[in-house]
Amino acid sequence: MSIELQSVSRMVKGQSHIQPTNLTLESGTMNVLLGPTLSGKTSLMRLMAGLDQPTSGKILWRGRDVTGMRVQDRKVAMVYQQFINYPGMSVYENIASPLRLIGKSKVEIDRAVHETADMLKLTPMLNRKPLELSGGQQQRCALARALVKEAGLVLLDEPLANLDYKLREELRAEIPRIFQKSGAIFVYATTEPEEALLLGGNTATLWEGRITQFGPTPQVYRNPVDATTARVFSDPPMNFLPFQKNGTRLRFGDTVWAEASGEMARLSDGIYNAGFRPNHLHLHALSGQAVAFPCTVGVTEITGSETFLHLQHGADRLVALVLGVHSLDAGDKVTLWLDPACVYVFDNGGRLASAASYAGAA
Repeated sequence: MSIELQSVSRMVKGQSHIQPTNLTLESGTMNVLLGPTLSGKTSLMRLMAGLDQPTSGKILWRGRDVTGMRVQDRKVAMVYQQFINYPGMSVYENIASPLRLIGKSKVEIDRAVHETADMLKLTPMLNRKPLELSGGQQQRCALARALVKEAGLVLLDEPLANLDYKLREELRAEIPRIFQKSGAIFVYATTEPEEALLLGGNTATLWEGRITQFGPTPQVYRNPVDATTARVFSDPPMNFLPFQKNGTRLRFGDTVWAEASGEMARLSDGIYNAGFRPNHLHLHALSGQAVAFPCTVGVTEITGSETFLHLQHGADRLVALVLGVHSLDAGDKVTLWLDPACVYVFDNGGRLASAASYAGAA
């Protein structure tokens, strides 16, 4: 069982919402759509669900063309960021409602409701009204109503975005367990790289209506094929610095020089962009190969066990995430150290330079 998008695109009033897309999702997989707001996540899910029709291309479900099929005729369930329950009905009746619409018997409904409620730890709440539940329990109720239909495709559009931190962490841990039990194709949209890593499975990174990369989540994170994917899959955002390779020397701006070693030594001479995550900048050199970058502190954000440093290096802005509490003031001069082994190298077209594909440091 699979859903397959073949050259699917979506235009709205002359604006491209989804660029021609090919994507195949298999039964029993967790698939994350990761991208910033307006990158096309919801548009892509609506096409999969049948809520919108593609401008071009077709959608296959189990090998059958369902491009023009109504959403009511598809075995699809969707849960939105703004979770919706019927306030006048009990949790039991909320979960049972889609089964009543398709004419299931009372015995079938009762069995399905109790099995789904047990899966989502809602059994003690079946007689309560949704407004008597916590936010996390209300979202679980909405999720139960989606799952009880035994849909082959379950679409979750940023379902945890409106919950507080504690509830989000709780449900993030539960969703993979729920997914494993259901056996459906799960598609989960999020703007947060951390959430994609926690959910695992596969990840498709989106940018301006285009899937830039799709594959196992750790692989996409560690081996982005281009600078756009690396930017999408990094929070805080990845740092980018232009540099020039000339023989055995690397030049960053006008003040920083380094010896080209390892894979960097194999690059052809030319201009490149170095991409590195904020946690790979350190206040002390961790290796003999580390490169020093003199910086000026702009803003310091202390989170408790870590400190975000917003820095200026010449004309470039950098962000560092360093362990511990560091009380640095705006205008302070500091030196940040970077190990070249943690650097992704991109060419002028934004593609990962083949000689630097080793870069996989987390």
